[in-house]
Amino acid sequence: MLTSPRKLLPLIANHSSNRSPMTCKYRCGDACFHEVPNTSEGAYLGDIIAAGISRRSLLKVGAVVAVAGAGAATLGAQPAAAAPPQAARGLAFTPVPPNSKHAVSVPEGYTSKVLVRWGDPLFSDAPEFDPENQSAAGQERQFGYNCDHLDLFEIRRDEHVMVINHEYTNEEIMFPGYDPAAPTQDQVEIAWAAHGLTVVGVAGAAQGRPSGELTTVVDHRLNRRLTATTPFELTGPVAGSEYVRTTADPDGRTVLGTLNNCAGGVTPWQTWLTAEENFNQYFANADEVTDPVVRERLRRYGLPGGASERKWEAYDPRFDLGAEPNEVNRFGWIVEVDPFDPRSTPRKRTALGRFKHEAANIHLSRQNQVVAYMGDDERFDYLYKFVSRDQFRRNKPEHNATLLDNGTLYVALFTGNSPVEEIDGSGTLPSDGEFDGAGEWIPLVTSDEAGAHSHVEGMTGIEVLLFTRQAGDVVGATKMDRPEDVETNPLTGVLYVALTNNSNRGTGTNPGPDETNPRSSNRHGHVIELMETGNDPRAYTFDWRIFLLCGDPNDPSTYFAGYDKSQVSPISCPDNVTFDPYGNLWISTDGNALGTNDGLFGVAVDGEYRGQVKQFLTVPISAETCGPKVTETRVLVCVQHPGERSGATFENQFSHWPDGGTSVPRPAVVVAWRPDGIRIGR
Repeated sequence: MLTSPRKLLPLIANHSSNRSPMTCKYRCGDACFHEVPNTSEGAYLGDIIAAGISRRSLLKVGAVVAVAGAGAATLGAQPAAAAPPQAARGLAFTPVPPNSKHAVSVPEGYTSKVLVRWGDPLFSDAPEFDPENQSAAGQERQFGYNCDHLDLFEIRRDEHVMVINHEYTNEEIMFPGYDPAAPTQDQVEIAWAAHGLTVVGVAGAAQGRPSGELTTVVDHRLNRRLTATTPFELTGPVAGSEYVRTTADPDGRTVLGTLNNCAGGVTPWQTWLTAEENFNQYFANADEVTDPVVRERLRRYGLPGGASERKWEAYDPRFDLGAEPNEVNRFGWIVEVDPFDPRSTPRKRTALGRFKHEAANIHLSRQNQVVAYMGDDERFDYLYKFVSRDQFRRNKPEHNATLLDNGTLYVALFTGNSPVEEIDGSGTLPSDGEFDGAGEWIPLVTSDEAGAHSHVEGMTGIEVLLFTRQAGDVVGATKMDRPEDVETNPLTGVLYVALTNNSNRGTGTNPGPDETNPRSSNRHGHVIELMETGNDPRAYTFDWRIFLLCGDPNDPSTYFAGYDKSQVSPISCPDNVTFDPYGNLWISTDGNALGTNDGLFGVAVDGEYRGQVKQFLTVPISAETCGPKVTETRVLVCVQHPGERSGATFENQFSHWPDGGTSVPRPAVVVAWRPDGIRIGR
């Protein structure tokens, strides 16, 4: 193995970010190098404006006052090593400068440690991690690979159960002697076990030690691994339908495994929602399907015509579309897990629609109806919400267990309020000073005990739930720049939508810029604020405005809610978002197109510091920042795919994080805190 880091390898042309080609291959099946799946000719925002459709008054969130702070953090600049600059409550830390280190960096006065990493034992009978002697049985008792979403559920004071997704695997750097053209059965079965989910108990530090520190608890009563071979239950209208019946499951109700789980959310009844995203890449031989309707459905979801990248179909026919064309329909769902019952069967909630889910985040209406917001993480795909028919009832678990099976699924249509000619793709603000407008939620399907009732002409309710992308095409939903995490500020009710990037915007025959997605070749992404009418998440209409146009603050196409751009950290490719106890938005990035490491950023959304972006943390080079979770005393992130760089192999590693020396890179959860016991950002 290498004893020192290699020189960075050049990126392949046409990548819209700093993401490695290896990431594209293993995480999403090289989605950026294939035809854009959405070739529909739905209504575009410019056409809607030209047609003269009326709009409502726009959301006004408050005046922005640019306030000078100490220590400018423009690209390449070093922040002052003195007292933290003035900032919103919860964000008073000195920003971490952009860097390309093989390490996690945190602000002055903070410390961090690896909480749990790939291969760490969850049970005392798990084998000691040995990368050269792995087994599927051992991996099922160890922490999985490429951790993404994480969250904490409180058990009692400073004892929690932590939940984590394991999105995908990097076989070339996981296994000695790996041959991508002919993986062994052992390697494939280990990869199945390294996918999925982890539930693990965590505890605070012993008395007298730093309050932010955490430790995982081996053999905790709630510890659990759920993998690509664990039974999951289909619920809702699609369960049992002809589209999900297979040779192994003729009833169409029990699925083995969950795949490519990305972000997630929690419910008011204390369950975990985890999202199946780029499931398409695990299936092979779409070209063997002859039915033209089925072929088009497969194309719209990006299914490969020939062999899959990982060749799982060689060891399980369910991944071969020629043999089992319905198996793929059993993936692409929101999955609900009870972290407090290790014997429970997780449920795939089909009433929430099937697409490349980034996450599902719950917001309660004043009437206690459940609203789940969801993004479809693909270029030119859509933003959705689900509104439950029934109300959440505290301490009624049997009732709450059906809330996500009965309700209506909607897709978003955005309109702008500026003349079309003012949206030229450059990012220049229109004459009214903001990219903003109104929108509506278009109903697609309503689910109840009697089945699924379609609101889309030419599609049955079951078809809408299974082929939700096509339903969005039919109704002319707005094509977005990769809508990823979508979360509501718990203090204000304003919804924040992270749009990671879309370098295809305005290229070739692809849709051009519109007021919702105003930059051509959008390499850096943006963040939208959305306010439901009457601040009611059940509303059919909304107002919206762009909060951030990400990138280098010195780039005139960037925008930071009107804040002084000399006083913000550069940020690129927003992915996951969360809120701290003070209502600040925290953003983790994926594929920083500015050429430096991905990181975690805090940004004030209200008051005099609105739009002041501050980088709190960076992850090692070639890794992605996932999670995240921000509490009063600690910040947790998942460090995903360290060492993921083209040309890297088990024998020739690019990174040795976190263990150093000549070790293999290990995806891990990191916790950061202040050793002096002071709260985060105070």
